[in-house]
Amino acid sequence: MSATYTVRLPRKLKDKMDKNPQDWSGEIRNFLQERIKQIELLEAISQIESRAEKRKTKANSVTLTREDRER
Repeated sequence: MSATYTVRLPRKLKDKMDKNPQDWSGEIRNFLQERIKQIELLEAISQIESRAEKRKTKANSVTLTREDRER
């Protein structure tokens, strides 16, 4: 199933599109699909980073090094 999405373009842009016949619907559809993938990926990365922050452990490296040397 599909839906229609209407976009208002500046006249100059529309004129340029008319002078350069392409499958503009397909071009725009592909652009939107790729842009949505990018947005979803950025959201996923953000969620992963926030979960990773919670898992980080904090340790004093100087103390750990001294303990290792004492052994």
